[in-house]
Amino acid sequence: MAHIADKRRWLLVGLVFVAIVLNYVDRQILALLKPTLQAAFAWSDRDYSHMASAFQFAAAIAFLGTGWFIDKVGLRVGFAIGVGVWSLAGMAHAFVTTVAGFVTSRAVLGAAESIGTPAALKTAATYFDTRERSIVLGLGGIAPNIGAILTPLLIPLMALMWGWQASFLIAGGLGLVWVVVWFAVRIPEQPGAADTTEARIPWSSLLSDRRQWAVIAGKALTDHVWWFLLFFMPDLFHRVFGLTQGTLGLPVAFVYFMAAIGGVTSGFVPAGLMARGWSVNAARKTTMLVYALFILPVPLLIGVSSAWLAALILGLALFAHQGFSTNLFGLTTDVFPARIVGSAIGIGAFAGNLSGMAMIEFAGWSLDNGHGYMPMMLICAVTYLVALTVIHLILPHIVAIDEDRGGEVPVFAH
Repeated sequence: MAHIADKRRWLLVGLVFVAIVLNYVDRQILALLKPTLQAAFAWSDRDYSHMASAFQFAAAIAFLGTGWFIDKVGLRVGFAIGVGVWSLAGMAHAFVTTVAGFVTSRAVLGAAESIGTPAALKTAATYFDTRERSIVLGLGGIAPNIGAILTPLLIPLMALMWGWQASFLIAGGLGLVWVVVWFAVRIPEQPGAADTTEARIPWSSLLSDRRQWAVIAGKALTDHVWWFLLFFMPDLFHRVFGLTQGTLGLPVAFVYFMAAIGGVTSGFVPAGLMARGWSVNAARKTTMLVYALFILPVPLLIGVSSAWLAALILGLALFAHQGFSTNLFGLTTDVFPARIVGSAIGIGAFAGNLSGMAMIEFAGWSLDNGHGYMPMMLICAVTYLVALTVIHLILPHIVAIDEDRGGEVPVFAH
């Protein structure tokens, strides 16, 4: 029976992995179908930006309470409710015809999807001991990249074959199937799992801490690049390079493949520098500086004639973004004790979501007023250097917490 229970625990990991992948599929569909839907419903770019920012705002607000919700109703029921609601919200896109309808659907989708990260982390903490938890968290960190790569490869093709409504219905339907399978898998809580009832840290105490403001500044000044490109990259390839609904999927998938490589490899650079005797402060900031420099060429894509060369430039930018973001998370785990780091990252993610909403609204204004994508590209190019400068001014010297953390610190990007 113990052997069977162990197998079911890893089946649970597989289900969590699939849920996070589906999370990213539902997020990206609207962006990939924007050229088709904009022509069908005569949206302005401001209309579309309102839809995307509704997702961001709802997710940011909901993120403040999803951890409490999971603890209150329990992992099994709470995660199922989250996936069920976001799947139904995704399917609702197939039936709405007005801007208000799409805005509402996106807001519900964003609020429900915010449950994914705390549910995944609670799964790791509840069913796995310290040794196994690092493997589970590593798999969870890969899932968003898999979703971001698969979606542009599959959704445009599905839309061409069966219509755009089918894309929303199929993706949402898979989520409902997931809920059925999730309830069918039953395993006991593991006695060696971490205690997840640890007292929460008041945000007021963190907001008086300089270290917290370094994390807030870093997330607010960089996360908006990820969210902007997530919602506008397909339109950029369509508008600037004339790619059709059926041809823009491959370059978008390539960009996210580059981003995935950045996320997977970014931890080796500071680790290698520290192994050579560098201080934590020098290793973190030097690594972040290198990644910030990689993003500087991104405005050049507006002047190139090849969509694939533009994809390479954007891919390098998101490769560097993931590297910078991973090291920002690393900085957080360097300076905060393990019992606080989840709250510290949560506050930073809230700030990052709000800055993403602001960037999305600015993009809609810029496109509607004939300024194109260049203003956003210029912001993307310089904002990482600004972020690193602000972090350095707030924390001139990073001093790592010297403690036994008792296991891996759960960190999920975006």
